[in-house]
Amino acid sequence: MARRGTYASQAVKEYWQYVWDREDAYELADAENPTYVLGMFPYTSGTLHMGHVRNYAITDAYARYRRMCGDDVLHPMGWDAFGLPAENAAYERYTDPESWTEACIAQMREDMADMGFGYDWSREITTCRPDYYRWNQWFFREFHEAGLVEYKAAEVNWCPDCETVLADAQVQEPDPGTGDGDGIGEAPAADTDAGPDTDAGVDADVGPDAHDHAGVCWRCETPVGRRELDQWFFTITDYAEELLAGLDDLDGWPDSVREIQRNWIGRREGARVTFEVEGHGDVDVFTTRLDTICGATYLAVSPGHDLAAALAAKDESVARYVDAARASAHGGMSGVETDATAVNPVTGEELPVYVAAYVLEDVGTGAVMGVPAHNERDHSFAMEQDLPLRQVVEPVDGSADGLPGEPYTDAGMLVDSGDYDGLASSAARERLLSDLAAAEPDVTYRLRDWLISRQRYWGTPIPVVHCEECGPVLVPEADLPVELPEFVQTTGNPLEDIDSFVETECPECGRPAERETDTMDTFVDSSWYFLRYLSPDLDTAPFDQEVAGEWLPVDVYVGGEEHAVLHLLYIRFFTRALADLGLVDVQEPVERLVNQGTVLYDGTKMSKSKGNVVNPHEYGAETTRLFVLSAAHPERDFEWTARAVSSSYDLQQTLHGLVESFVERAGVREEREPHDEYVAREIDRTIAAATADYERFRFHQAVTEIRQLAALLGQYRDYDTPHEAVYRRGLGTLTRLVAPLTPYLGEEMWNLLRGEGLVAHADWPTPERDVADYDVERRLVRTLREDVRDIFDVANIENADEIEITVAPDWMYRAHEVARSADEGDALVGQILEDDAVPAGEDAQAYAEELLERRQELERMLDADAEYGLLDRAAWLLSDEFDAAVTVRRADGDDGAEKARPGKPAVHIR
Repeated sequence: MARRGTYASQAVKEYWQYVWDREDAYELADAENPTYVLGMFPYTSGTLHMGHVRNYAITDAYARYRRMCGDDVLHPMGWDAFGLPAENAAYERYTDPESWTEACIAQMREDMADMGFGYDWSREITTCRPDYYRWNQWFFREFHEAGLVEYKAAEVNWCPDCETVLADAQVQEPDPGTGDGDGIGEAPAADTDAGPDTDAGVDADVGPDAHDHAGVCWRCETPVGRRELDQWFFTITDYAEELLAGLDDLDGWPDSVREIQRNWIGRREGARVTFEVEGHGDVDVFTTRLDTICGATYLAVSPGHDLAAALAAKDESVARYVDAARASAHGGMSGVETDATAVNPVTGEELPVYVAAYVLEDVGTGAVMGVPAHNERDHSFAMEQDLPLRQVVEPVDGSADGLPGEPYTDAGMLVDSGDYDGLASSAARERLLSDLAAAEPDVTYRLRDWLISRQRYWGTPIPVVHCEECGPVLVPEADLPVELPEFVQTTGNPLEDIDSFVETECPECGRPAERETDTMDTFVDSSWYFLRYLSPDLDTAPFDQEVAGEWLPVDVYVGGEEHAVLHLLYIRFFTRALADLGLVDVQEPVERLVNQGTVLYDGTKMSKSKGNVVNPHEYGAETTRLFVLSAAHPERDFEWTARAVSSSYDLQQTLHGLVESFVERAGVREEREPHDEYVAREIDRTIAAATADYERFRFHQAVTEIRQLAALLGQYRDYDTPHEAVYRRGLGTLTRLVAPLTPYLGEEMWNLLRGEGLVAHADWPTPERDVADYDVERRLVRTLREDVRDIFDVANIENADEIEITVAPDWMYRAHEVARSADEGDALVGQILEDDAVPAGEDAQAYAEELLERRQELERMLDADAEYGLLDRAAWLLSDEFDAAVTVRRADGDDGAEKARPGKPAVHIR
């Protein structure tokens, strides 16, 4: 425990860690009132950085608060331990991924203990261990049997340096200042192909092609190419409509995340239109702008389209282009004209057919009708290929349309469209759908199936055996887990070079066969880990279904918004798939999602590459915790400055000093005075305000409440010998309010006050009086003190003998309430004057007219008795500040108090 004088968490942390461990302070067995609080578990990068600390300080503070409120809180921690970065780190350090990962876990667990995070370590999970990834393989089998797994050839992003597939989200512009990841997947290591970052292949009214630029690998910044490989997919697209509709029910999620997911899923209503290609049959295109079909001047297909393959087989120039385009991730607006022609089903016109890189095989139908006058990408392609533009929609109001330099992409009135001239775009679409046998309504999604194959060692082996006779065969459940062999350093896919792993027998026919050498996307690990925490030692199933029914959904989940379309989409998909398999009873995994903001240094995100990283332990664990919680709302970014951090250190010293001086006090009072009652009620007001702040994750405002109460108690102590019960309760309240934020300090203060047990298990403070009007009461006292200071300043008063406070007459409070309650159309002045409590006369008439002028800004007020009582109890604050006698009285008759109003008493200084 701390010595007298300066408080330092470093001096007491080992003691309290020992006590917490001895008491199993954060372990949870049975739960009657379950609350599940979870932070996104970290990638095992080696040490905690400031992003981790902010995330986990938020969850720890809330978990501690709810535990003190009487909830049975589950607050676990584990490790997102698979992934390519561990392989790279092992290579650089001449070790193996497992040894490196275990060393990182040991260091990060120690860092978390130092920070005072209160986790139930009995539930710790590590995704790279067979007892965990066995269940990844089990889920693969279950999904496969449910028809949610496909094995197919796919064109993928390929990093020639890492020699592995990259997700669209891993193909980036070089940016050395993106910072260090703060959670799942060590963002931006987004191992996912759940959704596209482009609309190419969906004709008209969509955004720019994200592949239309030079992309590089997120990890090594090597230019990315394209390859076609046989890959394993989870068919998340089967759940596209469900995932989209479910967003409307996620009231506890940030609107920004829901909107990002909506855009990523990308539901588009339009039409599927068939174009006949002479000698090659029909080609379907999807368009949301059927009204522009008469403006089509070409048809374009992706390099991976069946028509492109057929044309390439007969045309060497097309074949060369297809090969080059499929090997590159950034073909831009390149293309090749073919000998084929397509027939516009409306106009009968023959259109040239192109193979174009900007059209993507797996978006829409992989073919577009090119309408360069009314689509941005089509316009760019037409400019590059010298193709004609044909305007068929113009603004209804005759305003400029930007053509030919820019396409006109808005709706309008049809022109040059034959029988459809003069129709509005929407009406034309309806008519065309009705008239055209070649067109039918259709819905497409931008979302693509989740590519889970990775050509790396450090991941979950995919439980499949390839047999020449039987094809791909699932490994029997009894043979799970398929464990990783001992690591061998090599280029490419290390598992391919380990014969003892690859060579096996077919589970069906017994003939020689080969194991699948791809491993799973690491986001499979994190898509269900919140379930494993519920039953971490269960060896007969991934989780106990009955326990899951008690705990799900997760009550609070904290992590970065950067995971919106990766991890946060996958956990939703997994949960819905598990619900359909009868394994869970909920459709959504998380009730409330909190996105934490970024810690900045010199205006930019902390990043090792920029050299602007602050070690979380540099300023002491609790100073760092308190600062990251008090600097801003959890969702906001904030700047790290030494000066601001010092205020958090000073607050700890103030709080500890108040308690320590109380323990060493010379004497206290037993009799109760009005100013004791003011302090007692302000304690109640602080409890009410801070509790509301904790509920809404406004820890920064809770800290403000703590600061203000500490300042008041210090002033109270110096003003007069404190009342024993009031002062002790105030210090006990401070201790419990700050304990979730600074747990070591909280325990120290609680111990000094001789609190029962641990403060971590203490009851959250509750008001002793009605505090429904606490905000009104505070506003009244604050306004009065400001008014008195203004009078002293304006009148240049240095010393005063007496300050007289006069509250308004009772009838004014009644008039004010009548005005606030009146409907907008009421004759307000008459209604006030007709009230029995309002006296007749000029004063009442004038005040009623005043209220009429201010009726839109009238605030809730205390009644006359409550205002008088509050100001009488608060008079000592003015007496202490201005060293003057203070009198509080009621207005009576013509006594010079004509300026007094409800909520704003008259002030006279003598």
